Amino acid sequence: MQNSHAKNSSIIKAIASELGFQFCGIAKAEFLEEEAPRLESWLKKNYQGKMAYMSNHFDKRLDPTKLVEGAKSVVSLLYNYYPSEDISSNGSYKIAKYAYGKDYHFVIKEKLKDFMARIHEAIGEVGGRAFVDSAPVMERQWAAKSGLGWLGKNSLLLNKQRGSFFFLAELIIDLPLEPDGPVKDYCGTCTKCIDACPTDAIVGNQVIDASKCISYLTIELKDEIPDAFSGKMDDWMFGCDICQDVCPWNRFSSPHNEKAFKPHAQLREMKKSEWKELTREVFNEIFKKSAVKRTKYEGLMRNVKFLEESAK
Repeated sequence: MQNSHAKNSSIIKAIASELGFQFCGIAKAEFLEEEAPRLESWLKKNYQGKMAYMSNHFDKRLDPTKLVEGAKSVVSLLYNYYPSEDISSNGSYKIAKYAYGKDYHFVIKEKLKDFMARIHEAIGEVGGRAFVDSAPVMERQWAAKSGLGWLGKNSLLLNKQRGSFFFLAELIIDLPLEPDGPVKDYCGTCTKCIDACPTDAIVGNQVIDASKCISYLTIELKDEIPDAFSGKMDDWMFGCDICQDVCPWNRFSSPHNEKAFKPHAQLREMKKSEWKELTREVFNEIFKKSAVKRTKYEGLMRNVKFLEESAK
């Protein structure tokens, strides 16, 4: 029996590699006991800011069998998005690297559909669901549990070979597999991410006060950005990569080869003055199928205006 678990695990890892996922790890689908008090404490402190949905589905977040009946295994996948050029260094307003190209939800969802079809072909009827940032799944915790890395002080998953510029995805399936064990934490005494955060959003080891995070302020927050953050946003108009850019493990990041993640040509050229004058038409053209659409035209212009006024 154990042999079939190992054989099926090998098949799944081979499919992951064929589909371009850099890493694939497996964990037993069970209640995340250690995470329950951490999540509860985080919510009690209101670190979720205005993201009310974070308080929903508490049980489902911690127990994959409540998301997928009869779940036996959680397959975690990492998909590299590190770009060959950092366009945030061109002196203009900045966009997080993950949003340079086509929205990753579209790109990875297609791969996961294909993944499930290939599992059925190779192994037989397997029930389950695929997730990419699309349900109350504690992605980083599952990836760490399955040995793909450890959670850094900035709460992101760090992989010893390739750093942290990855999208995470999961298959929660009713197939028993051979689980991988977790790896140790290699952050040591390093506090570069904590020291570099201009808004002091990293309030403890792996604890983020999202209401202070530049990514939250520029994407999730629908109200006006509080004046307290004036002069602290470091020209980020959508998301933020500071805690990743300073992380020593990201010296091992290597460029992706996903055509869909290449930036729109105009994105490279835009100057601050052009962002200030951005029309809805140009916004729709540059960000046609981009994750930047999440903040909408109005949200992006709010962010640009805030940065402009902060600089005065």
